[in-house]
Amino acid sequence: MIILVYLSLGALSGLLAGLFGIGGGLIMVPVLVLAFTAQGFPAEVLTHMAIATSLGATIFTATSSIYSHHHQSGICWSLFLPLACGMLIGAFAGVHTALQLPGYQLQFLLGVFVLLMALHLMIEVRPKQVGSMFNHSPLALAGTLIGWISTIFGLGGGVLTVPLLVWRSLPIKQAIGTAAACSFPIALTGAVTNVVVSWETPSLPSYSMGYIYLPAVLGVVITSTVAAHLGARLAHHLPNHILQRIFIVFLILIGLHMLLNSWY
Repeated sequence: MIILVYLSLGALSGLLAGLFGIGGGLIMVPVLVLAFTAQGFPAEVLTHMAIATSLGATIFTATSSIYSHHHQSGICWSLFLPLACGMLIGAFAGVHTALQLPGYQLQFLLGVFVLLMALHLMIEVRPKQVGSMFNHSPLALAGTLIGWISTIFGLGGGVLTVPLLVWRSLPIKQAIGTAAACSFPIALTGAVTNVVVSWETPSLPSYSMGYIYLPAVLGVVITSTVAAHLGARLAHHLPNHILQRIFIVFLILIGLHMLLNSWY
């Protein structure tokens, strides 16, 4: 029965990853927490396992999404490189932060931030000087912050990267494709770091590689890689204004979800 949960989760998270350029962690982490609880995993490692497992699965989902967006000419590689460099640093730091700070405080702040980004997209705020933000140093700094926040919550980074790039006047489809590419370095660094820091953790269930639960990764990846390809194709067939409105609604739902989780 639990394998059906993993397969369904992979299909949904993969579709969202391809459609919006996210890693799928916003959907995966809460569901994995419930699934791991039902399987009787130790409470002291359960949440960290959900986050690490989400990052592990995102490596494969992001790869499929990148392939599809690249073939649609939807990735701005010149922006990806400085963002990815910063994200590698931020993702490494994020894993260690997640082990130190109370998650409910960070979830509250992230929820507020996501809602503010949705508001920015709704009123279409744009900076006066577009070019400056696309210099390498500001992008690397932004990537560090995005990688840090994303790895704490097991996200792929698209929820933060897409609004940033749209705010700087990059077309929504290229913003989503570039964000999808950025999900890979965040997921890879976060997953590997989680494995290293948790390798000798006691009380981990069988078939775990550190905090990563391999059966869940396998179940999610089976369906997520196909769904991510379909989501990416759908993103490039939707009109820009429709795609942006759907993304705004998605951000609002995620922001509210984060706020509610921080209160309970």
